[in-house]
Amino acid sequence: MPQFAYRARDAQGGLVEGVLDCADRSVAIRQIEQQHCIPIRIEPVAETSKTPVRERSTITPGTQSLKIPYSQLLVFTEQLAHLLQAGMTLDEGLSILEKRLQQPRLQQMTHTLHQALVEGRSFSQALRDFPRIFPPLYVNLVAAGEASGALPEILLRLVKHLMQAKNLRDRIQQALIYPAALAVAGSALIVVFVTYLVPQLTSFMSRTGGALPLPTRILLLVHHTMTTYWWLALLIIAGAIAGLRIFIRTEEGRIAWDRFRLRIPGYGRVQRQGYYAQFSRTLGTLMENGIPLLRSLDLVSEIAGNRFLESQLAEARRAVIDGATLSAALSAQQLFPHLFTDMMAVGEQTGHFAETMQTIADVYERELDRAMTFIATVLPIAIIVVIAILVGAVVWSILSAVFEMTHSLQFRPH
Repeated sequence: MPQFAYRARDAQGGLVEGVLDCADRSVAIRQIEQQHCIPIRIEPVAETSKTPVRERSTITPGTQSLKIPYSQLLVFTEQLAHLLQAGMTLDEGLSILEKRLQQPRLQQMTHTLHQALVEGRSFSQALRDFPRIFPPLYVNLVAAGEASGALPEILLRLVKHLMQAKNLRDRIQQALIYPAALAVAGSALIVVFVTYLVPQLTSFMSRTGGALPLPTRILLLVHHTMTTYWWLALLIIAGAIAGLRIFIRTEEGRIAWDRFRLRIPGYGRVQRQGYYAQFSRTLGTLMENGIPLLRSLDLVSEIAGNRFLESQLAEARRAVIDGATLSAALSAQQLFPHLFTDMMAVGEQTGHFAETMQTIADVYERELDRAMTFIATVLPIAIIVVIAILVGAVVWSILSAVFEMTHSLQFRPH
């Protein structure tokens, strides 16, 4: 019977090597997986003796700063998961991806991961060399997959999670693009009216004479302020931005600023709904894959992107350590709505916590969709109304001056 020399990682992350007597290579892979190990390399014994020993290599310089687009990370994860599901080892899967992927940065990353695997490091350890590509959530889920022997399934769940997070961000951005473009176009129109038409009106009035009505005088004052003191406005804006940056560099300032962002009408609601969905989806995914609750809370707080939320979650984590349930700890912090914590409490009591968190994520993603639909409908209308009022005021100021001059010319003695 053929013999196959193998190298694999056990549940503790240790390197395991040996020889199996199997009918073929696929049987060898199944036997290794039944031992809760992740196969790295499997080769027939007859070929291993002829295989040249690979030289150890160092980590490619610049991996700490290497970054790839989010879409390429999805492609890499999904293709690697499919290759592993097809019965390939990590060594073979990364070798194939290194040749198949065409993007230079993605190819460099795959090559470095492959070399680290050959040198005896675990896959999750190799991922930590790319902190700008693989977040802690990704690395910890891969480590859980290596420990449980279910790395392909973990990678597919990661693809699903990453796609859901990407779709959530895309929906928010798409809903805000049209209102933002409308606001920019309206502001540009008003600036053109004030800076171009008003000088024409002033030149005409200087030739005809006559007193200007109040709306026109106000418009001329606005034009004079904009054209004379624009540099002062820029200084004030630059100073405000610099002061805000200095303020938020402090811990107290950053917490206060992030808390203020959550309370901005409209914008704050979208931020909260998005965070509820992201928190639930991520926590559910981590718990489904065997990550302990306390470690899951650490990872969820790292992806919050909001220092106020991180501080509140830290308080909730300390309450969980003291013996409280997570739902009770979050309810005491008043960080989540009552519906959220009530549904979480049901999941804790029934023993289906991970599934309940995924259900909560579905609920708040629908709430976010409704909020974004409302904002995408109402905000453009509000911007159009404001722009129409401002443009109408400018036009009325100009027309009132024209009417006043026409009236004075009619009654002026010849």
